[in-house]
Parts: sequence; structure tokens; C-alpha cells
Amino acid sequence: MKPLLPGEATLGVMGGGQLGRMFVHAAQSLGYRTVVLDPDPLSPAGLVAHDHLHADYLDPAALDSLGGQCDAITTEFENVPAQALQKLALHSAVAPAGAAVAICQDRAAEKAHFEASQVPCAPYAVITADADLAGVPDHLLPGILKTARMGYDGKGQARVSDRADLAQAWKAMKGQRCVLEKLLPLKLEISVISARSASGEIVQFPVQQNLHRDGILAVTEVPAPAASPALQAQAAAAAARIAASMQYVGVLCVEFFVLEDGRLVVNEMAPRPHNSGHYTLDACDVSQFELQVRAMAGLPMPVPRLHSPTVMLNLLGDLWFEGDSAIPRTPDWVAVLTLPGTHLHLYGKSQARRGRKMGHLNITAATGEEVRATALRACAILGLPAF
Repeated sequence: MKPLLPGEATLGVMGGGQLGRMFVHAAQSLGYRTVVLDPDPLSPAGLVAHDHLHADYLDPAALDSLGGQCDAITTEFENVPAQALQKLALHSAVAPAGAAVAICQDRAAEKAHFEASQVPCAPYAVITADADLAGVPDHLLPGILKTARMGYDGKGQARVSDRADLAQAWKAMKGQRCVLEKLLPLKLEISVISARSASGEIVQFPVQQNLHRDGILAVTEVPAPAASPALQAQAAAAAARIAASMQYVGVLCVEFFVLEDGRLVVNEMAPRPHNSGHYTLDACDVSQFELQVRAMAGLPMPVPRLHSPTVMLNLLGDLWFEGDSAIPRTPDWVAVLTLPGTHLHLYGKSQARRGRKMGHLNITAATGEEVRATALRACAILGLPAF
């Protein structure tokens, strides 16, 4: 691939959320012109891009316009229709390709890909009709029933303890194709972010240790304090195999479960930069968003270096509300930013809502002990639970 040079090329992104916004900032910092396609006229990415196409992701005229303007195009979330990416590929370089995104959009296809990549995942069964319920093996219960498509941040999921629970949960899913996963004894959750070029060159960030609350990422710590070097190497190698076997181009996040007995199983993947990699903006010499730009533009892919231990706190809209009040307030950013090594990133969203991702706070320090202590002080100021 001939490199798309800064100052000459235009890069596009499907999706106008916060991930698109940070991609646009990275692309513009390198000197690229940027175009966003998103139906929301106030989308965070659209507000900062050079051009914002307000249209549905399958709008033929908008796709023609995006493809005509851009030398390369990426996506900022996995539920952009894969067929839209395939159409754009007729005019421009698209990374990741629609075929790879299609795998990530379907939990059944995703798990089949993990198995083909020889990376173990939780035992599972695919349920497409009422008749499939009787064939579910006993050893998969208790488990978690997940819709095969469109589920994220804990949505489209239900824990089931027995066959009666399973039947009720399946009925509540209203006939959507689902995957039932065996509930496993978890010790911790980690993730690996890789960036892979069209030539197959792959670089990776350090393994990240993650804490979720109510299915939403709350805290990321790097270096991962509870993951051994051998476990981290195993996760990094597995993530690289998963990316290579899709011929993936771009940034890919692969999430893993570490079980109580020390085994590693893959959970899911996201064909884009990921919340657990937001710390790279302040703790590494190259961010996940710059590597996204470099991968799609065919630029050199430096191995990222973590220069500071870090904690990332996800900031949900709940912080803007005190108690049961419906009237939003501004969190005490002055007190937070008085703490050493704090870096606030707000996403430019016009309205705070409970559960809505409004921003994140990166904390860096010279040691893991120092960064954790500062992060806990920030949690106390903001009213977040300790971790």
C-alpha cells in the first residue's frame, strides 16, 4: 500500500461518537483532512471534523459523498452496517474491512472465529428457535444468554440459573438469535489493544486490567496489577492470532477473562479503539487513535511505549446528578484537576444523562502505588466507588 501522506490525504470515519471525535483529533494533529458520516447533527466527532455528513449509515448519496471525498475510511463502532463498509470499499481503502467488522457484529460468528484461531472461549450454544432450548447441554447452566447482535455495555444480556430461567429469558429476547455462554468463575478481566497494518505488521499496547460495573467499563489500570507476565504474554499472543486470522487492518481490542484457576479465555472483541485504551492519550508515546490513523494510512507503526503507570476512570452522566435530583450540576473539576497527574477528557456531548459516557479521567504517576492513591482521591471527590 502506498502511504497516504499527511497534509495531502482525507480520512473518513463512519460514526460520530466520542471514539470518532478522538480519531478526528489524532488525524488532524497529523495534518489530515477529516470527514464524519453520522445522522446526529450534534455528534461529538461531527462537531470537530472538517466536514460532517448528516445522514443514515446506509444512505446511498452520503456513502457516495464520503467515498468520493476520502482516501481511506474507518469505523468508530462495531454496529455500523458491514454492507455500508463494503460499498465504500469500492471507492476507498476501508480499514477494518467490512468482512472483519461483520464477524465482530455477531457473537456466534465471533466465537467461531476464536475457535478457528485456536483461542479458547467460554463453552456456548447458539439458540435460534424454541426447539434449540431442549438441546442445550446441562453443563452450560448456569449461564448468560446474550443476543447475537447489537448487545453492548451489558445490554441484551440475561443471567440464567436453570432451564426455566433460560426459557423466560429467551422469550424476553423476542426471538432474536442468541448465544448462551456458560457462567465461569472469574478472577479478573483484561484486554489487549493491537494495531495491524495492511502488510501484516502488528504492534500492541501493554495488557490492561479492567473493572466493569453493571456491564460498563469503570476503571482501567496499566500495568495490569494482578496479571502475571506469563499471562500477559499469552493474552498478547492470542490477540495477535485473532487479528491475523481475519487479515485485520486497524485497531482491534480483544477482551479476556482470567478464571479463578488461572486459565485465560477470550470474551469478545471490538473492531475499533476501545474505552480500555483511553489511557494511551496521556500515558504512552503514541495513542491508540494515532495508531488507528497510521494503520489505515499505511504509515510506519511504532511499538507504543508506556511511559507512566496509569489509571483511567470512566465518567458517566450519573456524576452530573446528586442523589435523585433530575437537575444536572457540574462535577468539581477544579478539585479533581488540583490532583497531580490528572488529565480530563470530556466528549462534547450536549446533555448529561445517567449511564451516558460523558468523558474519562486519566491519572499518571511515577509508580503504580502513587497513581492508584491519586485515582482513589479522585474517586472520593467525584463520588465514585473505590476500586
